[in-house]
Amino acid sequence: MTDAGSALAEDRSEEPAEPERKGKREIWIFYWLFGVFYTALSVGVCLLGRATPPPRPDVTELQAVAWFDKHQMGIQVGFVFLLVIAGGAAISNGIIGYFMKRMSSGKMLAYAYIAAMGVGAIPGFQVLLVCWLTATFRPDRDPDVMYLLYDLGMLSYNGSLGCFTAAYIVVAIAILYDKNRIFPKWFAYVTIWQVVTEVLASQMWLHHSGAFAWNGMITLYIALVVFGLWIVCFLALFRKAAAAETARTPALYELEGTR
Repeated sequence: MTDAGSALAEDRSEEPAEPERKGKREIWIFYWLFGVFYTALSVGVCLLGRATPPPRPDVTELQAVAWFDKHQMGIQVGFVFLLVIAGGAAISNGIIGYFMKRMSSGKMLAYAYIAAMGVGAIPGFQVLLVCWLTATFRPDRDPDVMYLLYDLGMLSYNGSLGCFTAAYIVVAIAILYDKNRIFPKWFAYVTIWQVVTEVLASQMWLHHSGAFAWNGMITLYIALVVFGLWIVCFLALFRKAAAAETARTPALYELEGTR
């Protein structure tokens, strides 16, 4: 009896539990990093850089210069901070790509999403930071140049469409065709609304004021509400998917490693 009990204890001690613990640790670390990054992003863009809510598009050259002068310190502190942590965007892209690769719709859609978001980060984020930091770096520039940097930053930040549209379409398609039920089907339709807001944002290139300008109700604020809803839904679904992922047995990790 003693020998049998000792053998059973040895068998249990040899079970490969480490892959499960490792999987849990990595997934939950990235879950919290996702939330921390978007919180920091909101502070840098909204409270310090003042890009959201955005300044008015229907201003003169001198008004644009005065706006940069008024918010110079906030732009410099906030946007330099964002340049330092900008790589955090890869965390959110990687997390979504990680779960997309586990969908039955295939890995190619996951790679397409990551690539589209990586390309979209340049016009949709980096151009704004560089333009406004350049404007505040030498505030005595010609007003026409400052005016150009003012417009270019905002139009690129709010009006960049193609890459993000492609990324959200890929996510929606992957969820709708997924048979593994990583995310529920209704999240695909929430994602499609992201595509709708990106298309509506194209009007800001044509209007200097009103609902279709870059600070308008249709092109901006509806998009903010939809994006906020999307983030909240994704965080909740990510938590659920992460719990399901880390509940798998070590044998499943070993099986995936052999594929």
